[in-house]
Amino acid sequence: MQRSIAHQTEAELGGRLSVLTRQRADHIELDRLLRRLGGTTGAAQDAVLQRLYRLVFPHAFAEESVLWPVMRRHLPDGGELTLAVEQEHQEVNELVSRLEGLTHGTPERAAVVDRLVEVLREDVRDEEDELFPRLQATLDRARLRRLGVYWELVRRVAPTRAHPVVARRPPGNVLAAAPLSVVDRLRDVVDLAGRRGPVRAKPALRAASHGLTTVAHRIERLPFLRVGEDPSTRSEGTGRAA
Repeated sequence: MQRSIAHQTEAELGGRLSVLTRQRADHIELDRLLRRLGGTTGAAQDAVLQRLYRLVFPHAFAEESVLWPVMRRHLPDGGELTLAVEQEHQEVNELVSRLEGLTHGTPERAAVVDRLVEVLREDVRDEEDELFPRLQATLDRARLRRLGVYWELVRRVAPTRAHPVVARRPPGNVLAAAPLSVVDRLRDVVDLAGRRGPVRAKPALRAASHGLTTVAHRIERLPFLRVGEDPSTRSEGTGRAA
C-alpha cells in the first residue's frame, strides 16, 4: 500500500515544484482556516469563509482541469477515483451556494457550515491517502514537477467562487474559467472594499456585488459549460440534498 503524502518529506514528494508538494501545502493552509472557522459567526465567519473560498475553489478547479485527466489516462480505475472526488467538489459548491442565502445564527446555517467542514476534510483524506499516492507511483519526479508548474499556473487564474452548475470536467470547466474568473475576482475586490470601506459606500458596494453575482449566474448557465460532465456529480444523480 502506498504511503499517504501527508507523511512524506518534500524530497520524497518530488521536490518544491512537485504537484504533490504544492497540494500538501494548500491542504495545510486549508486545515488552518478550518480550525479558525470553528466557533466564528457573523462578520468574523464571513471573513474566514472568503479566505477559504479563495483557496479551495481555484485549487479544486486546477485539479479537475490538470490532474484528474492525467489520472484517468494513466490509472485503470482513474475514472472511478476521480469521480468520487468530483462528487465531493460538487457538494462543496452546492453547500457554499446554500450558505449565501442563510442568515447568521440559525441552526440551518450552522449545520451547512459543519457539513462543509466535514466534506472538505474528507476530500483532503481521499486525495492524500489514495489518489496522490497512486499518481506518485505512476509518474516520475520530472513529470510531477511539470504538472506542479502547470497546476500552479491554472490555479492562479481559476474562478474563486462556487459554481455548482458548471461541469466538473473538461471541456466545460475549462471554457468557463476565463469569464468566471474575471467576475469572481472583481467580486472579491468589491466585497473586500465593502467590509473595509466607509459605511456610506456599503450600499453601493453591496449592489455591485449582487450585480456581479447575477452576471456569474448567467454565464455558468450557458449550455456549453456543462459539456463533459458526469451526471452523477449532480445532487439529483447522487442522492445528496441540494
